Amino acid sequence: MRVLLIRPVPGNDRFGLGPFFRTEPLGLAYVAAALERAGHDVTLVDLRFGPPLEQLVRTVRPRLVGMACMHALEIDDVLEVARRVKRLLPEAFTLVGGHSASAYPFPLQEPEVDAIALGDGEVTAVAVAGALEHARPIVGVPGLLVQAERGQFVATAPASPVDLDDVDVPARYHLDSHRSRYSCLTYRPAWLVETARGCPYRCSFCSVSMLHGRSYRERSIDAVCRDLAAVGPHVFVADDLFWHHPDRSFDLARELARRGIRKRWLLVQTRSDTVAARPDLLDAWRPLAEQFDLFLGFEAPTDAGLDNVLKDSTVSRTVDGIRAARAAGYGVTGNFLVDPDWTERDFEQLWAFVDEHALYRAGYTILTPLPGTAYFEQSRSRIRAARWEQFDMHHLLWEPRVGVERFFELYCHTWRRSVLNLRGQKRWWAWAREVRPLDVPVLMRVLLRTQEMMKPSRYLADHHLVETAGGCTARAPCPAVQ
Repeated sequence: MRVLLIRPVPGNDRFGLGPFFRTEPLGLAYVAAALERAGHDVTLVDLRFGPPLEQLVRTVRPRLVGMACMHALEIDDVLEVARRVKRLLPEAFTLVGGHSASAYPFPLQEPEVDAIALGDGEVTAVAVAGALEHARPIVGVPGLLVQAERGQFVATAPASPVDLDDVDVPARYHLDSHRSRYSCLTYRPAWLVETARGCPYRCSFCSVSMLHGRSYRERSIDAVCRDLAAVGPHVFVADDLFWHHPDRSFDLARELARRGIRKRWLLVQTRSDTVAARPDLLDAWRPLAEQFDLFLGFEAPTDAGLDNVLKDSTVSRTVDGIRAARAAGYGVTGNFLVDPDWTERDFEQLWAFVDEHALYRAGYTILTPLPGTAYFEQSRSRIRAARWEQFDMHHLLWEPRVGVERFFELYCHTWRRSVLNLRGQKRWWAWAREVRPLDVPVLMRVLLRTQEMMKPSRYLADHHLVETAGGCTARAPCPAVQ
């Protein structure tokens, strides 16, 4: 059966570090591999770089169209793709999956969506394709919300989490024609690799632990080694929490070294307290890449701020982790959450912390109640967003304590402390020296776009809240009223 898998184009890529993290749709590549193993004819397209949707649909004539909705800001874009597919090919079955779809499926329950996948796509997509192929009822497929009569959606039986070692290696060859356009920071081309899914922690701003029931699943050491050996020199490990099990992490490092698998650049995401607790683990992994960067969730510069988001850590552990990583020769980057309820004093504390520990490679996102998080549940009554794309963590969803204009002045002043500020510590020629000459034009375009993060007028021009909590998009009701 012909299947078309689509990564839509997000409508809001104007602020933040999006241009620096233009990564492949790894989840869809896993789904494509599973479907092909089941005998289906799969076309996987990243619409950011691929042909127009209308051309795709007319050429492929798919029976099943799968769309990835990885983040809440993409909800309207996914629905628009589904509408266009239905207009072109009404008989096609539209299936939406991905992190945001599973964590908070409500706004995707629209007439143009036939079903929403709530679990691991590698299993669910194959089961849906099989049911369509053999004319079996879709409601018999576990792990779905299925559109029934009169546009109502019904839940099927729960699906069991997949054993990651039962999942085929991703069908990355579908994306090879765009490989040179996938990048992370200044590294291009870049590859994503997944070694584990889930997180056992309870941070209130993150939907990963809630979606996975605070579970943590790992791929076998052999599977990870084979996957890393198959990809190129610049790798972003997409796990939400790397090095969670130290003994297994040591074994993996030893096996990678034994097989001679080494990269030019590696980036992994982990917690500062995890790094602080095991400097010996840092020593074991450091030789596996010429350059090795850690992305740490700093979140807040005070213990009170960390407690507010249920980080279950302290600022002293953050500092210990930074020092341990730097001592072992790692690059340290990370992110702080800027709370709309902050006073000017809170911004000043952040600036002092950044200066004290030279965290100029840090990023700053607005603390946003992402659907599927505990913070979202606490914030429903306050949300006044007019569009789903405002959930990009660079828009305000309600009036901040210091007022909108002053908030964005302080927020932009915070970003000016970043290494991205071309008028600050690192000028454009220093950036240019870090990439190949042929990549300089691309890097300059990205850097020019990121300068917008330092202009309050750009945020104010796009700032829009409805009069009272409970605003909505044209088709998908704002979560504040649900």
